[in-house]
Amino acid sequence: MATKTWHLPRVIAVGIAINIFILGLAVTWSGDAAKLHRLLVEDGIVEWMQFLCFAVLSGMLGFATVQRWQRQPGMRLEILALAGLTALVALAALEEISWFQRILHVESPEFFLQNNKQAETNLHNLAMGKESLHKVVLLKVIALVGLTHNIVLPLLARWRPGIRTWVESLGLYLPPLTASVIYLVLVALSHALIDHPRKGELGEMFGAVHYLSTVFAAYFIGYRYDRQALFENLADARRVSTLFAMQLAFLLLMAWMLSAGAGAGAYIAANPA
Repeated sequence: MATKTWHLPRVIAVGIAINIFILGLAVTWSGDAAKLHRLLVEDGIVEWMQFLCFAVLSGMLGFATVQRWQRQPGMRLEILALAGLTALVALAALEEISWFQRILHVESPEFFLQNNKQAETNLHNLAMGKESLHKVVLLKVIALVGLTHNIVLPLLARWRPGIRTWVESLGLYLPPLTASVIYLVLVALSHALIDHPRKGELGEMFGAVHYLSTVFAAYFIGYRYDRQALFENLADARRVSTLFAMQLAFLLLMAWMLSAGAGAGAYIAANPA
């Protein structure tokens, strides 16, 4: 049953705080090209945060799919939709880090060397004329879907509650309008305040954090969600929400460490035997 409160759950509030922090960091570092590049570059803080959020989100969606199947076995539309979203988000996570290519030091096949804008093994940077598939097609699709899902449908659902019921019958959910507006405002601010060729990475990270926190709030604790949540007991929902909010902060720490190359490899390189 939906949680009808005016305040946002702490997990969404922490997600918003993380996005504001990263935007503030980008603005603060905008006068230092090296630091800003470190934030936005391939394998930088922002890109690793995207990967971690997508990876966790894919696992969460897969878990929700299995739980719904166990509660009511059968190949229903909502099961197919959740399973499809699980695969799609997993694909996004793997594409974000080029299928671990740079981590494993694997050379790109000849096809990708010739046809990928970054000469890497991924699909979203395949060349389409002078631009990539990502810029020509995917960004436009993401913008259209994102505005519809975050603004248009939630606004319509305020006047037509049946829209929310229909969306949820498909296995989907509608994000809280307040969280969606803040997310989109942050995306707009990142484009207005940051001057860098990779500033679009900020908006993509904001979206990853936004969806990770709002998916958890809807499917797991039932916030503004009319179907059965995974944690129905209010006390349990509050506890797991606190734990997940802590995990969000931990993901940011992990992204920072990964971007810094923390680990045995970096130590060995700096301190050869």
